[in-house]
Amino acid sequence: MYGVCIRKKCKTLQAKRIVFIIHLSKGESFMTGKRKRKLAMPDTLIIVASVVLLVAILSWIIPSGTYDYQEMNINGRIRNVAIDGTYHTIDKSEVTTTGFLGFFSVLYRGCVEAADVIFMILCCCGTFGVVVKTGAFHAGIGTILKKLKGKEILLVPIIMMIFGLGGSVFGMASEFYGFYPLIVGLGVALGYDAMFGFAIIAVGEFVGFMGATLNPYSVGIAQTISGVELYSGTGYRAICFVIFMAISIIYVMIYGRKIKKNPGASVVFGEKNIHAFDRDELNEYSFTLKDGLVLLDVLVVLVVLMLGLIKWGWDFPQLCGLFLLMSMIAAAICKWSPNKWCSEFIDSAKTAMWGCILTGIAKAITVVMQDAQIMDTVIYGLSNVLKNAPHAVSAQVMLVVQTLINFFIPSATGQASATMPIMAQLADIIGVSRQAAVLAFQFGDGLSNIFWPTADIVIICGLGGISLQKWYKWFTPLFLILFVTQAILLGIATGIGF
Repeated sequence: MYGVCIRKKCKTLQAKRIVFIIHLSKGESFMTGKRKRKLAMPDTLIIVASVVLLVAILSWIIPSGTYDYQEMNINGRIRNVAIDGTYHTIDKSEVTTTGFLGFFSVLYRGCVEAADVIFMILCCCGTFGVVVKTGAFHAGIGTILKKLKGKEILLVPIIMMIFGLGGSVFGMASEFYGFYPLIVGLGVALGYDAMFGFAIIAVGEFVGFMGATLNPYSVGIAQTISGVELYSGTGYRAICFVIFMAISIIYVMIYGRKIKKNPGASVVFGEKNIHAFDRDELNEYSFTLKDGLVLLDVLVVLVVLMLGLIKWGWDFPQLCGLFLLMSMIAAAICKWSPNKWCSEFIDSAKTAMWGCILTGIAKAITVVMQDAQIMDTVIYGLSNVLKNAPHAVSAQVMLVVQTLINFFIPSATGQASATMPIMAQLADIIGVSRQAAVLAFQFGDGLSNIFWPTADIVIICGLGGISLQKWYKWFTPLFLILFVTQAILLGIATGIGF
């Protein structure tokens, strides 16, 4: 009887040990049996809204001020350009700082101010969603993959260079928004992950935009304002473009090879992307005359769009109109009914809703700064820092300044108009050529477009279904590599008298 009791006690103790181990494995407390809560990363929307709150607080702290502006005809367009030496402060009673209720109101105002961009995003996603659902892209990509026969990785440099050249030569950025769902899904279909596909297009187009050769929105405007011969120095800029693209392509391919060997190394491991599709889906398509006509429709529209942007001064209205027409022609080629076109267009546009909301919230940051008139104060303060910089690193300090300013003015044309009149004069004072000053501007503006939460990265993360946190985890090392490369190339430029 005594032995039986001992055996029962032993079994009870053993059971308790098992329960204790289970609790530990689940992260639960031994004393309470409750599971410990893990800290969850905040949603991208919360991060961006937090930046709005921070800027709202700064609107009370940073002195208000402004430069005087003048209208200037730049490549056929009238733009407001800052006048160097005219900065003056403004009393806080004359501006609108953001208070408690104002913080919530400005979120609405941000969406209103960004209405043109939001509709453009919806239009691009709806249009390319229609084109993708015709099966033409899948048939084309599937045919290419069959010919590559296991060498699909070769698509990476080809696709990245196509997007890169679009950004470098034509200044295309938002025009590529509709491609994000397709390229992200392609990354998954090739056996990699959504981040791999996202990086192919995001890094490709924006690194190309940074390494601008003939980009009319950055180089063209900055050189005109600075009094530099239009599109001069293209040779050195082309070298910079090749170097930046080579670094980026290698970085993306190394990541692809790593997750191919070990899927667990993926920064989005275990996450299901809304744009993912299987490789088997591509094999089901065969390329037909209909697919060829749809792709020809896309090609013709893109060529007309490039001409319109460069020669005829087109903007979002013409872009959206052209894209709507493109989707309708694609639907007609496939013999869709008008109702089917409407249904597919709306379904595709729905996928961009998160990105549209993020765009509006991010725009609220600019609205807060405009209300408080602190943008020019930031530019003025940073320009004073530049005046006192050591001569040996003046160009590099100018790069840092332009990178920081892009947080507050995430627009190539806006940043050029606001900063280049000041930076061009400062370049003469600190012994840096105006050509190098333009180079520092395009570097600082271009790369940080996919880093600062006030810029394009918020929009494209929404379009690609990628969280901002995961993007920073993946992109920050590449950002630092490219930033150091920028500083070196600027040093070489000043050394050779560029």
